[in-house]
Amino acid sequence: MQRMTRQRIAVTSLMESLDDFRSAQQLHDALRERGENVGLATVYRTLQSLADAGVVDVLRLEDENVFRMCSRSGHHHHLVCRACGRTVELTGLDVEKWAKQIAREHGFEEVDHTLELFGLCAQCAAAPNEA
Repeated sequence: MQRMTRQRIAVTSLMESLDDFRSAQQLHDALRERGENVGLATVYRTLQSLADAGVVDVLRLEDENVFRMCSRSGHHHHLVCRACGRTVELTGLDVEKWAKQIAREHGFEEVDHTLELFGLCAQCAAAPNEA
């Protein structure tokens, strides 16, 4: 990980205070609201460094990545509500076995993967449709 400057500490502290996934731009805006002078490029670099270290989860959405502090160490997957963003961290031994088997069958080694399942949580599914 890179040297912990005041700006990187501010990004990390903000991430630790949040429970949900946020984009780099949303984090940058929140830092500015807190009075922190942190450039957007620094936010991106810090998030990448935290992701590389396995400290934050990254979800790849249609048009951007969103980040959240990991609450579970080690490799895991996510179940994400499309409506409210509620996220559950999952382990998936069957997925892990399947990925290794498929890789072996095709002669691949050192295969990595991500898995995000998107749906509606019980609360959002029960809410009346707002049209």
